[in-house]
Amino acid sequence: MKNKKIIIIVIIAVILIGVLSYVIFFRNNTAKNLKIGNNTTSQEIVDFILNMTSYEAKIEVDVQSNKNESKYILKQNYNGEEDNCQEVLEPSNIAGVKLIRNGNVLKLENTELNLTSIFENYQYVADSCLDLSSFIKDYKQDQKASWEEKNEKIIMQAESQGTSKKQKKLYIDKKTGKPEKMELQETNKKTVIYILYNEITVNS
Repeated sequence: MKNKKIIIIVIIAVILIGVLSYVIFFRNNTAKNLKIGNNTTSQEIVDFILNMTSYEAKIEVDVQSNKNESKYILKQNYNGEEDNCQEVLEPSNIAGVKLIRNGNVLKLENTELNLTSIFENYQYVADSCLDLSSFIKDYKQDQKASWEEKNEKIIMQAESQGTSKKQKKLYIDKKTGKPEKMELQETNKKTVIYILYNEITVNS
């Protein structure tokens, strides 16, 4: 009798493990192979963004504070934590500066410029908060992170988990599944950063 119970328990456990493995496999492959169309749900698009493995983007960054306003045009290339590059295209006086991140290590490339003085004046260029991957990381770590659908846009909200707290909002076009803009606001509300994604390719 005991042996029969043990066998039944083992069979049930095997079935449960199999079902769970299938669900995980199905969800992962759905995110990876998602093709945006009329039948794509908002949840599928959110999952697609959260499972992003790489992206390329040309962005406009507008930093507004009580004192001044600064604008940049950047090119971003993200292929995981080991390959993350951001190049400054404008303003012209720092064009060509590359910031290459490998995990937590930041490497600067441009021997012709005094990089120390550059980032005293252009601190946000070197801030990882501008990365789409940074938003995704914060979203996954923030227990209060959420999303909503409004006017054919999906709006994902999260708070940065670093020492400098920022409220972040990512706006995604539901028709294309691509990010359109991101807003970052410091908790003191003195500085607001707007990021416009002019060109972006996301892979999951």
